[in-house]
Amino acid sequence: MVVNEKVQLAITVASLVAATVLFAAEYRRRRRKPTSSPSSCYLHSETKPQFGFKRVLADNSYSGFKHLKKKKLEDGDKPSNSHPYESEITALLENPRLDEFEFLRGDYSLEMSDSYVWVETESELKKLAETLAKEKVFAVDTEQHSLRSFLGFTALIQISTQEEDFLVDTIALHDVMSILRPVFSNPDICKVFHGADNDVIWLQRDFHIYVVNMFDTAKACEVLAKPQRSLAYLLESVCGVSTNKLLQREDWRQRPLSEEMVRYARTDAHYLLYIADTMTAELRQLGTEDSSSTDDKFSFLLEASRRSNMTCLQLYTKETEDFPGNAAASSLIYRHLNGHEDNSTISLDPKFQELVRELCAWRDLMARIHDESTRYVLSDQAVIALASNHPSTPEEIHDSIAQADLASDSTPSAVICSHLDDVFQLTQHKLGKLDVILPLVLDKCLGTEGTCPISVFNYSLLINFNTKLTTNRSTPKRHKSLKRFTRKTSRDLFVKKFSCKAPVYHNCRIYANDGRLLCYCDRRKLEWYMSRGLAKLVEEDPLAIMLLFEPKGRPEDEGNDFYIQSKKNICVGCGEGDHYLRYRIIPSCYRVHFPEHLKSHRSHDIVLLCVDCHEVAHAAAERYKKEVAKEFGIPLFVRRVLDSVECESSAGGDSEDAGVSPLHLRTAAMALLRHGNRMPSSRREELLQTVKMYYGGRDITEEDLEKALLIGMSPHERRKLERKKGVSLKQENSSNDADANSFEEAPPGGDTNGESSVVGDDSGGDGAPELNDTQCNGNILHQQNSKLSLLGHGPHGKQVVEYLLNEYGEDGVRDFCQRWRKVFVDALHPRHLPGGWDVTHSGRRDFGEFSVYNPTKKVSTG
Repeated sequence: MVVNEKVQLAITVASLVAATVLFAAEYRRRRRKPTSSPSSCYLHSETKPQFGFKRVLADNSYSGFKHLKKKKLEDGDKPSNSHPYESEITALLENPRLDEFEFLRGDYSLEMSDSYVWVETESELKKLAETLAKEKVFAVDTEQHSLRSFLGFTALIQISTQEEDFLVDTIALHDVMSILRPVFSNPDICKVFHGADNDVIWLQRDFHIYVVNMFDTAKACEVLAKPQRSLAYLLESVCGVSTNKLLQREDWRQRPLSEEMVRYARTDAHYLLYIADTMTAELRQLGTEDSSSTDDKFSFLLEASRRSNMTCLQLYTKETEDFPGNAAASSLIYRHLNGHEDNSTISLDPKFQELVRELCAWRDLMARIHDESTRYVLSDQAVIALASNHPSTPEEIHDSIAQADLASDSTPSAVICSHLDDVFQLTQHKLGKLDVILPLVLDKCLGTEGTCPISVFNYSLLINFNTKLTTNRSTPKRHKSLKRFTRKTSRDLFVKKFSCKAPVYHNCRIYANDGRLLCYCDRRKLEWYMSRGLAKLVEEDPLAIMLLFEPKGRPEDEGNDFYIQSKKNICVGCGEGDHYLRYRIIPSCYRVHFPEHLKSHRSHDIVLLCVDCHEVAHAAAERYKKEVAKEFGIPLFVRRVLDSVECESSAGGDSEDAGVSPLHLRTAAMALLRHGNRMPSSRREELLQTVKMYYGGRDITEEDLEKALLIGMSPHERRKLERKKGVSLKQENSSNDADANSFEEAPPGGDTNGESSVVGDDSGGDGAPELNDTQCNGNILHQQNSKLSLLGHGPHGKQVVEYLLNEYGEDGVRDFCQRWRKVFVDALHPRHLPGGWDVTHSGRRDFGEFSVYNPTKKVSTG
């Protein structure tokens, strides 16, 4: 017996030794850089912070995300991937603790001291958890990194109590962050966030941390109908503190953080408790002022709490698609086809589409293997460039990518440089079909002789990648053609990205003070009247209010009963109810220039359509725009643009060839500003000549280039450029501010200052100012205070409406609207239009004496 035991023990020891030797040999072999391969992966020499994580909850494989499972008997009947704290959050929604909304104790100083606590060890994290467990409330914010990671990860968490600020190094503490889970999920502790929609799912994705009991100051802004909802706005208006939001884009992986980054991170959380305290006081004040009767009160604080805790119920999910990179490829082909008319023949080429799909699939797989974002691996513009230019050598591939990324100030990524030969083989179609290419690439990177290191992010790819391909390999074969397959995937992507995420029509009711129904509207409009004491709540399900003043408009004033009909959240064409999006029957390029009383907050000509009906209606509208352009002799697009000052002073101002395309001008100015000094002299001179054509041929300065960069931009594009590059737009901002001030108190979907009209529940966002450009022999004389984009149909629409008003007055505009409604009906034959909808709808509307939309009031304001 003893001998047998000794033999068994010896065999066991020998087996363990052999296994250890084999494992060590395999480890040394895999760690050794390949000598025969012409390329070696950059990850062997570049250390990424996230590669120090021992475990990740969301890896880069195609498998779904598994949420935390609480070990409780009562959770046995729940779905396998349900919210683990759903019952606790639901209890807060059903029985809110409004009496516990006390965010500050005693006096509070707005001055932020220089001291803070940097948490980077497990013992420090446990101490922080103990500190937070004693608090009734604390503020939270997070900083993310996404460029050099496939899914992104949380790089820093800022936590503030009334006494201290804590900065938690989540990179160093990634594997032990679950220590904070109990305090975040404790329903007795309120967590204050601002705009927590992303923070909630990021905490779930990275640490299985679930937020229970939250107060979101962004949701409070919504309830209070604040003019802005950003944290920067609250910091400045409530605390008198300014912050540079551009720092949000900094690389938060770096250690140590700069002093500027530390101050920015602390600021975002430090003042949140004071802001929350101030906003709850405003919410309570509105609740007490709203009505003298307790039964009629609308609890604004309750609504802010409800919206905040609804955010906590969100669950993180990994995005999935039928085939690697398929959604990105379909989107690229669709955008290229619709955005570059000159290259449309290229976009329709099956070989072009096939190469785009192969490059996107390769990019997706390489991003997962190396834990990089797809935009870092290979930009969209680089994919299009490779598919269009057909480079024949690795060097040409590198140059094509560099040229495509010139405008974004980036160079070919380390992934491209390490695997340039793979891209070359792909573009030369030497690797076979797509479902053969990807396993070959995966094996080359992570197989037995793999060139890339295995990590916690890519290990699972080896297990389930072939299963992913096998399951979906037949997907393209189910379609008769590549065109049909592209159409289907583009449609699915469009539905997912652009369809309405919530019901559009809330069918809330507004009654006059005599009890007569005025209109149906959405919840926001009701909240606007309630927050200003202009109405009282009369019903809760469905919501209904009664105005406390005599309204200007009545249903009979409209000549039909459209605005007193409830509306269904379905496509008016076919009745589809699973998805829908808004569609403007009268295109915005015309409607935006209508007189205010013919367009302001009118929902009659804004309907819901499914994607398929939307496509039919849009195609009919585009065809009819061409008919309108031909009828009125006004081109749809601006062909050339010329500086108005130079046109007046130049003798050649009347020439048909004067000026330059707005798009070419903008592109040339941007390239010269960013890369002028590094360009070849011939290319630089070519671009300078393009810009000089706009200025009448005179010599130009850097200031001229900055002005030319703005030509053709919409106000939104200008503001975006100003934030990104700091380009001065003072002349535009001065006029914008004036316009904004005259509209800032308008109710969502209706009037203010005690005035109401019978209106629908979609405002449409009109009220754009007039274009200050003039027409000269088919060219646009552009003035620098223009607020309308020259790249679309805006100038065409303005000239058409001006012609109608000058020749036929408002009757001409009404007739023009009826023509567009008929185009819509003839194209779609809609079967589900709301009651009272009519092609001959007048659109007439009157404004009260104190309405901000009253023309006389706008003149006096100006």
